[in-house]
Amino acid sequence: MGGGPGRRRGSARGGAAMRRELRPPGAIRRPGGLIPAPWRLIIGMEQEPATVAVDRRIADLAARQHGVVGVRQLLALGLGRGAIEHRVRAGRLHRLHRGVYAVGHPRISSKGRHMAAVLACGPDAVLSHVSAADLWELLDSSASSVHVTVPSGGGRGRREAIVLHRSRGLSEDEVTVHDGFPITSVARTLLDLAATIAPGPLKRAVERSLIVRRFDLRAVRAVLARHPNSRGTRSLSEIVANLHDEPSLTRSELEGFFRDLCDEHSLPRPQINQVVEGLTVDFLWSDHRLIVETDGRAVHGTPAAFERDRARDAKLMVAGYRVVRFTYRQIVHEPETVARTLLALLAAPLAA
Repeated sequence: MGGGPGRRRGSARGGAAMRRELRPPGAIRRPGGLIPAPWRLIIGMEQEPATVAVDRRIADLAARQHGVVGVRQLLALGLGRGAIEHRVRAGRLHRLHRGVYAVGHPRISSKGRHMAAVLACGPDAVLSHVSAADLWELLDSSASSVHVTVPSGGGRGRREAIVLHRSRGLSEDEVTVHDGFPITSVARTLLDLAATIAPGPLKRAVERSLIVRRFDLRAVRAVLARHPNSRGTRSLSEIVANLHDEPSLTRSELEGFFRDLCDEHSLPRPQINQVVEGLTVDFLWSDHRLIVETDGRAVHGTPAAFERDRARDAKLMVAGYRVVRFTYRQIVHEPETVARTLLALLAAPLAA
């Protein structure tokens, strides 16, 4: 009789061991019973794609924004604040400013630093002043601080390495998007520069805007008219009024302007820098025996250059070529007149 209960206890222990042995490897227990490993994998696969999809959208956004994202954007993608903090702790997001993160790693480019500054200053913030000029290739800036403009009364308080400007008159056509950045237009950037830098660097910035083909005279005049009392209006107006002074262009830059003119007016493309009668000419339409030379003042403005150019032209004309010269001012400021002249010359019959 004494052995019966012992046997029952042993039987219970044996039954538990048997149940453990019968549990499939990798199975997990839920209130409804065991879930075998294959089904557990399927359940995990059903839950995983949502997280993967969100992280993929975050990565895509960061790629468009030079590696950084803002908290508003993360919330809009469906992340909760807890999920954001989890990614910070896991090292997948790295705080740069309050509410701004680098994605994947904390090392970001100069453009990433600029984008982070814009995101840190609120949804209406735009890159401006010397920082915008740097992005537009008007100035080379090595400044450690990023300049950002917000509407008057907008934006947030002081931020490290950010110079915050507030403007009551930032109209829609003075703001655009360039290289993923919300940024002041070239015209507005020049006006902001005029209020903050000396006339010499300002003139070089205007000249550079011409060289990189970003200058729009009508847009600049519109900005000047809209802000007659701005600190920079007078300086910029004086420079614009004297735009007949040619910037320091290289030969390749002036030729680039002329190639763009041909493309924009649907002119047949000429050959470039061809040798004719032992002379290298700028542009040649060989079938029409037409040569165009582009004259920059720095190269062609001296008395010696004037004489040399006339001797070249005479030699080419004796060989049966027509030679026409266009100046920087004609190419940049009178492109329609240049295009009409070329169309007429290309359409004219050749002399027998």
